[in-house]
Amino acid sequence: MNLWERDEVPFYDENLMDGFIPTLTPYIADGAKTCVVVVPGGGYRNCCDVHEGRQIAEWFNSVGVSAFVLNYRYNPYNHPVPVTDGRRAVRMARFLSREYGYENVGIMGFSAGGHLAGSVGTFKGDFGYVPRDEIDEESSIPDFMILCYPVISFVEYAHRGSFEHLSQDRFPRTALELSVEKNVDENTPPTFLFHAVGDRDVPVENSLLMASALSRYKVPFELHTFADGGHGVGLANGVAPTCHFEYIKFWTENLKNWLKSRGYM
Repeated sequence: MNLWERDEVPFYDENLMDGFIPTLTPYIADGAKTCVVVVPGGGYRNCCDVHEGRQIAEWFNSVGVSAFVLNYRYNPYNHPVPVTDGRRAVRMARFLSREYGYENVGIMGFSAGGHLAGSVGTFKGDFGYVPRDEIDEESSIPDFMILCYPVISFVEYAHRGSFEHLSQDRFPRTALELSVEKNVDENTPPTFLFHAVGDRDVPVENSLLMASALSRYKVPFELHTFADGGHGVGLANGVAPTCHFEYIKFWTENLKNWLKSRGYM
């Protein structure tokens, strides 16, 4: 389903991404208490919507949680376009709860998708967006965040590619302003983080910085690190090193326990 009708899409340029309109794909579990908006990674240059999208949504369904996979705009679109798409996705998920019956709406993001998910949960201001319809009357703040080997900081331990793909825009923002950990406050949603210490693409310090910021503002969080596992593993459906499967078992079991402990399952 399209996030907006074509003539309502904010910051739209038909010459970019072949006229692409951002979408949500539903994966609804009967009787679910909770729905999660899943945001794939891709460094703000593509969208890894299979192993960090569809497969994740199907896993959520297998444990009784509904999901929507967000296919958002990325470079040559820049900030604030991705976060605008992410906010609309949360609002639409809340709006559709009337039809599907879940109570809670969270957001989950992988790598640069983790930055986008964290931006939805922490960034302030409307960035020039004008509400379109009754969907925009819903809150865009998720009930919780799940950040998976996330890009967090553009100041320390930055993933330069994500920053460069995100920041060249008519709404210029500094690296400091676009760093998720710098936008955390006491109103930030409860957060679950996981990261491999051996991640060579996005250093584990990104999750450590986020955890430190959450702790500073006394926001409930849970952080899990794993010695091996690399980056971009998703659920590693297909061929992958043994350590990846151990990493996946590690994070999925801990995530299920966290969701249960907070009453989301």
